[in-house]
Amino acid sequence: MEKGGYVYILSSKGRRLYTGVTAQLQRRVAQHKSKSNPTSFTARYNIDQLVYYECCARIGEAIARESMIKNMHRSRKIEMILAMNRTWQDLSEPWGKPVPPFEERTLRPPETFEPTTEILSCAQNDAPAGLIGR
Repeated sequence: MEKGGYVYILSSKGRRLYTGVTAQLQRRVAQHKSKSNPTSFTARYNIDQLVYYECCARIGEAIARESMIKNMHRSRKIEMILAMNRTWQDLSEPWGKPVPPFEERTLRPPETFEPTTEILSCAQNDAPAGLIGR
């Protein structure tokens, strides 16, 4: 059975882009960040921030999508990134960090909803005749 895959875009701080494909996104991003191949394009230009990714059901689909993205104009790639990640934050940054424990006692009790006369008048205007006041 064929595994799924990911197509991803990495960015440098200066917004130089790199598009890649992998079956193991976390492992591959870690390789880029550690510059395991110091002569690679991503290592030479400090491209190590995950700013976009897509998950595909089959690795073949991910490879085809990578090819499509690589052939796109830079402006289209930036539009894709902005649609997913408006601030260009490193999406891999929280990986491996501990999740704080859930503490129910820190939650606020729910606020009750008190409809105002403005809301009631809007509801009366929008409701079909005969539904309000039953």
